[in-house]
Amino acid sequence: MPQKEVLLTYEGLKKLEEELEYLKTVKRREVAERIKVAMGFGDLSENSEYDEAKNEQAQVEMKIIDLENKLRNVKIIDSDEIDNKVVQVGNKVQVLDMEFDEKVEYTIVGSTEVDLAENKISNESPIGAALLGRKKNEIVDAETPGGILQFKILKISKGL
Repeated sequence: MPQKEVLLTYEGLKKLEEELEYLKTVKRREVAERIKVAMGFGDLSENSEYDEAKNEQAQVEMKIIDLENKLRNVKIIDSDEIDNKVVQVGNKVQVLDMEFDEKVEYTIVGSTEVDLAENKISNESPIGAALLGRKKNEIVDAETPGGILQFKILKISKGL
């Protein structure tokens, strides 16, 4: 089964590479040291510190594998290729929430760069997916777990 393409900005790529480097160097060493210390506590069959350290080691290794897989399937979003006519990954989209008569601005990003505190939503999220391919002044229905939300696209600009 082919891996899913991972959409990233240059900034997002750098963050993933830095996280991978941290996990491979610093975090691996820290966990190995914890395992070594826990082994000194004696009987491993009843050693909760050892079990916790081994579980953390497994989680770190899984995260490393996950990041390596993502980095193998990266497609960089080039800001020069982003236009303002149709909503696409990399755009900032100002919408009017029709229910609350409130303006909201979202930046559409790949799933690994989501940051709800900065209104960066995934192209795979219900709202992000509903906005993709749409134009200014279109009314968009987004089917969310909380029900259908309706937006009018007010403005499309480069978000990167």
